[in-house]
Amino acid sequence: MNETILILVKFKIGGNLRFLSHAETVNVFQRACVRADIELQYSQGFNPRPKLSLPLPRSVAVESDDELLCLKIKATAEPFDAEAFKTRLCDQLPEGCELLSVKVAKEKVSFQPNAATYVFAVQQGHFDEGLSSRIKGVLASKNLNLQRQIDEKGNSRNIDVRGFLKSIELDGNNIIVECEISSAGSIRVNEILELLKLDVEKLAAPVKRTDVQWQKK
Repeated sequence: MNETILILVKFKIGGNLRFLSHAETVNVFQRACVRADIELQYSQGFNPRPKLSLPLPRSVAVESDDELLCLKIKATAEPFDAEAFKTRLCDQLPEGCELLSVKVAKEKVSFQPNAATYVFAVQQGHFDEGLSSRIKGVLASKNLNLQRQIDEKGNSRNIDVRGFLKSIELDGNNIIVECEISSAGSIRVNEILELLKLDVEKLAAPVKRTDVQWQKK
């Protein structure tokens, strides 16, 4: 039997695991699948790679309550058991990674992120009128031009990130930012901090991605 099944895994990541890069996070799941004896589907060619991906990269040091892992596994004669799969995979994952759900999707479907919400928890003494004024200024601006580094050599280019900011709301000492994601990209977490002139040292907790909106294609 050469059929495959597309599995969607929702998970949370936090603690020390938030410092993993995108590639390192992928490797964590790849190794966990091997230890759990999950038969991943591999690409063809001289350098076959497992068909396992995280469609939306997460910035280093950012926690997330809404991550998506897509992986293709080999189908068997037995019906797919989502709960058993979840238990097997969960048992092989390090502390700081919590599986939320496992389900089967149509194999031809792909998932593209449309928007993401981030929460910046500000320490009590640093949430002042100046910060509130900067938030209002950002929202009132028609253009927000920043220099973005585009490669490891330090090259950069000017980019207007205003179109990527959907909303900024306040909830107590939390700043809730909803960002648009498109084929043109999105605004980065460090760029939001730069626009608000907010140092990481002034935050009461790690930045957290709380929600992602997906479009099926």
